[in-house]
This record gives sequence, C-alpha cells and structure tokens, in this order.
Amino acid sequence: MKEPKIEFPCDYPIKVIGESHSGFQDEVLTIVRRYDPTIALDKVKERPSSKGKYSSITVLLWATGEPQIMSLFAELKNCAGVRLVL
Repeated sequence: MKEPKIEFPCDYPIKVIGESHSGFQDEVLTIVRRYDPTIALDKVKERPSSKGKYSSITVLLWATGEPQIMSLFAELKNCAGVRLVL
C-alpha cells in the first residue's frame, strides 16, 4: 500500500481561476467555507489577470483528508464562471 503524499490534517492551498466579477470571491468562499468554516480573509489572496477578464483566488484551507479535497474540487468546478481549480 502506498503512503499518502500529503499528511492530513494540514494547511492546503487551492487556486480557483474564473471570470472576474464583483461577487466571484464571495461565491468561492461560500463553497470553501462548507468544507472549512474557519477560513479567515488573511488566508485568501485574489489577483486579477493582466486584462482584468479573469481572477485567480488562492485559499489556504485546513484539509482533513482526500475525500474533503475531492468534494471541494468537484463543487468548485460546478460553480458558474469557474474555469480551473488547482
């Protein structure tokens, strides 16, 4: 049996890239808070693309295991406007 590459629980960075609009960060954080209600704004960074069409949001969440991460990724990918989840 292979050892997990990540030891849980741990801080885990997630990057969400999507179409930039005024509520994009709020939409992403609403979903992330379902999986980690302790997220504080100091663990969130947002960067617009050079032309402002897209935004990149990086969130450092407290991950408890792979099922949590996989469910979070799936829900974020289904969010309107999200183009990529890393």
